[in-house]
Amino acid sequence: MAEENITRIHLDGKEYILIGTAHVSKHSAEQVKEVIEAEHPDSVCVELDEQRYQSITEGSKWKEMDIIQVIKEKKASLLLMNLAISSFQNRMADQFGIKAGQEMIQGIESAKETGANLVLADRNIQITFARIWGNLGLKGKALLLSQVIASIFSKDTISEEELEKMKNQDTINAILNEFTESFPRLKTPLIDERDQYLAQKIKDAPGEKIVAVLGAAHVPGIKEEIKKEQDMARLTARPPKSNLPKIIGWSIPVFILAIIAYTFYANPSAGFAQTISWIIWNGALSALGAAIAMGHPLTILTAFVAAPITSLNPLLAAGWFAGLTQAYIRRPSVQDFETLSEDVFSVKGFWRNKVSRILLIVVLSNLGSSLGTFIGGADVIRVFFETL
Repeated sequence: MAEENITRIHLDGKEYILIGTAHVSKHSAEQVKEVIEAEHPDSVCVELDEQRYQSITEGSKWKEMDIIQVIKEKKASLLLMNLAISSFQNRMADQFGIKAGQEMIQGIESAKETGANLVLADRNIQITFARIWGNLGLKGKALLLSQVIASIFSKDTISEEELEKMKNQDTINAILNEFTESFPRLKTPLIDERDQYLAQKIKDAPGEKIVAVLGAAHVPGIKEEIKKEQDMARLTARPPKSNLPKIIGWSIPVFILAIIAYTFYANPSAGFAQTISWIIWNGALSALGAAIAMGHPLTILTAFVAAPITSLNPLLAAGWFAGLTQAYIRRPSVQDFETLSEDVFSVKGFWRNKVSRILLIVVLSNLGSSLGTFIGGADVIRVFFETL
């Protein structure tokens, strides 16, 4: 059996066999199968969390999704991002004729075939994203979103050189690679902390012989971290939420309403002009977002009517109302859910599929409403000072 990409560690009477895999390589899946069958380990650890494991093993879950419930639970943006990452994977797979994560699937299947314990060794992806997000300032967050979206929807093909780099990364790392170089602080939650978490899960796996299927980039870190005891409570803690966004969220509408009320008192005609400006900017830009997402005319109208009101209440959002309207008028069919994973392969597919179109309506209507709040708010302040 070839020992290429295999690291053996003997520690405290246990043997750990780390397979450094390429997430976009057919050879890696074959090697995983070969190693597990030859070694007959007590446990097989895979670089997956529960959410990604379910995504791999229960691909038909899309069909069971309640799009209206997704909107009500405020998960539309998160789902759209997950679909966008799926689009990136599909584009890569189509170009090179490979299936990302095949070695993890092989690890799962081989564990079952040999009767080994299956250990999901990676940290919950939502916690990783939360810790990445908490590590960035406002500018960093804006740049991160633009980087991810640009890489997902880019029509550029992936060069052979870029593919070789990606063979040592997982999909999230691959998408954020350039951004990590610009913002070194991302390396801690994205790589270092996960090395520590993975190392402890592998170390705690039952049995005396453990095989771990890992992206090659994690192997050097895990070799060092497995010798230590990790603080799992620290590694799984979500960053404390700041009260600042909530304070700002309520301060802006109170401020705007106070200015309009005073202007009405001092000059009713100016106050009326302020109100019209607020309605037009908020409504028009939110409606424009719904229109860009190719919403139904009633959906666009809903966005226009809802935005000026929801902008004054941080607990509400115009996109939710627009999305729900679209969902009721153009309710997705079973086929839309069945073809969702294929449709998100292309930008055109995002708009064509009724499910992803609803998600786009929610996100773009909210984005338009937010932009309208700033522009409309600035115009309200301008009229206020002119009145003074």
